Formats: sequence, C-alpha cells, structure tokens
Amino acid sequence: MKSRLLFGLMPALAFTGGAGAAEIYNQEGHKLDINGTVAGVHHFRSSGVDKDNSYMRFGFLGETQINPTLTGYAQWQYQSHLGQGEKDQGRESINRLGFVGMKFAEYGSFDYGRNFGVLYDVLALTDRQPELAGDAFGTDNYLSQRGNNLATYRNKGFFGLVDGLNIAMQYQAENLAGKEEKEGRSVQSANGNGYGMSIAYDFGYGVSATGAFTSANRTAAQKTLEYGQGGNKANAYAGAIKYDAHNYYLAIMYSQSYNLQRFGEFKPKDEEKISGFAHKARTLEVVAQYLFDFGINPSLAYVQTQGYDIEQYGRQDIRKFIDLGVTYEFNKNLSTFIDYQINLLKGNEFTEKADIKRDNIMAVGLQYQF
Repeated sequence: MKSRLLFGLMPALAFTGGAGAAEIYNQEGHKLDINGTVAGVHHFRSSGVDKDNSYMRFGFLGETQINPTLTGYAQWQYQSHLGQGEKDQGRESINRLGFVGMKFAEYGSFDYGRNFGVLYDVLALTDRQPELAGDAFGTDNYLSQRGNNLATYRNKGFFGLVDGLNIAMQYQAENLAGKEEKEGRSVQSANGNGYGMSIAYDFGYGVSATGAFTSANRTAAQKTLEYGQGGNKANAYAGAIKYDAHNYYLAIMYSQSYNLQRFGEFKPKDEEKISGFAHKARTLEVVAQYLFDFGINPSLAYVQTQGYDIEQYGRQDIRKFIDLGVTYEFNKNLSTFIDYQINLLKGNEFTEKADIKRDNIMAVGLQYQF
C-alpha cells in the first residue's frame, strides 16, 4: 500500500524528492533519486482461477537547479510483471510514467509526457487498499488515470498567497484508434483532445478536500460502438474529502461521469459478449484505516459504480464490493499484506454478457521497496 501511495504521489514529488527514494547523486544543484518495488503477489479467486500477480517497478526522479528560481525535473517509471514465462517476457512490461518539466518558484510547474490525469487527484484519496484498488476508470482512459500526451500545470500554495491551496490544469492531445490501431492504440484506451482541472485545500487538523473536472472529445470509433454510441464528449466530475491525522485515515469520494465508464472486454473471444461505455455513471468509494504503532494497518473500504442508460439494460451495477485488508510493515522497506474483496454484484443478463466477474478475490503479498 505504501508503494502504491508513493508512486501515486510521484507527479507532485518529482521536483521535491520522494520519501523512500534512494539518493544516488546530489551535487551542485543536480539530484538523482532512484526508487523501486519488488512484490510477490498471488490472487486467489472463489471461481478457482488463481493468478501470480507478482511485479517489479523501477524508476528515477531527476532534478537540476538552473538558477535560484528555475528548476528542471524528470521522472520515469517502468513495471514488469513477474508471473510469466521467459518466452513471454515483455508482453506485460510497461512504461507507467515518463515526463519532463520545469518548476518556476512560486509560479508553479509545467511538465509533459506520460503522467497521471488530474481526475486522479481526487480518485487517489480512496485508492488505498493494499492491492485490490485503483480500478475506478482504468488506465489510458482520458484524464482519469495514467495517460499519454498530457501537459500539466501545477501550483502549490496558490502563487505563495494561500497556504494549503493547490491547483492544477491539464491538457491532453488526442490518441486515436481505428486506423491508428496498428500503432498500439485500441478503442477503449483512445481519446480525443481534452482538458481538466483540479483544486485541493488543506483545512488543517488533518482535514482536506479535493475536486476535479475533466472534459474531452470522443473518437469516431467510440461514438459508433453498439454500447455507448452517440455523445461527443466524455466528461467527469469528482470530489473527495479526507481526514488524515493521529494514525487515522478516513476518506470518501464521489464521481459522476458521462461516456467515460467502460465495461466488458472490447475484444472478447465470444461474439455474444458486450462491451462499451455507460452514457452516465456514478461512483462512491469510502475507505477507513488505522495505523498501529507496531506496524499493523487494517483497512476497510466500500466501492460501488452504477452505469445508467446502457441501451436496453438501463441502470446496472458495474462494480460493487467490500474490501477488507491488513498490511504489516516490518520496517520502512519490507511489508506484507492480505487483501480480501467481497463481491456484492448480482448475476443477471448484463453481468453475464459483459463478462463482469462476480467472484471474491483474496490477494496475499510480500513486498520490498526502496
């Protein structure tokens, strides 16, 4: 869980250094930190289909001081899944992040590359489960999670005028599908030009709130899907509030999206399976945790996503579960966890045709990070 949070915060830490990173160079205004995680993770499913979900992540944070008010920075992060044979190596290896930018003192920072979308500024507050989390919208889905072609401006403290007030503005250039699929972009992860913004305020005493809005053009291929056709824009609104003090962590997040929430496998082997985007969706996530002084961190979460206007299926639950987890930290580098997801979805024609899994999942793991 700690590594998930650390990597989730990397965009904000890129020009300040990140907790847990190993500094390998720091001289004359030039810094280079490396960070990584090796995790042995296994998923047990009630359907009996288990999976080795072990992985390795490695990356760096670089910083160079150009003058007293101008700093350059860059971040790169790579992940390789370890639960595969040697002949399959590389098929699930990915560049998670990679961007470069500049920070202009109290005037903020600007960077470009593969980064987190500003909608994740809100979603991150409840993305806290030890393993089975972070799937609200999925990656490469407009500005909701990690994505390409992102130009991001961030300002902490609102130009030095308001402590605790942080703003972000973001633009995403198009990543097309259809004829461009030969370049590796599929319909579910394509996007038109879009933009977004977020605002966060720290009220003090451990209480803070974050809100975000994103809007983007849909691609021609997306607008002609059988499920999710029509609608020129993919929009989302989200807000969250958290309390983080005295070893307690409590957060609640609500989002409403249009033509953004996807469901099903977009290239199913069974031609009768369905997939697409919900014209409207609402998501509620609640998480509560407590960190004991001796290193145990239990976690309780509730997650529900409902899709609306899904053609003839109307309103349907796309995600609905309770998550029970516990993490034990041996020290700052080594931890172990158990995460159990209790699926609350009901079986019906929609979940069957969309191939939405309804089994319970238990994940166990041991991870080392630096």
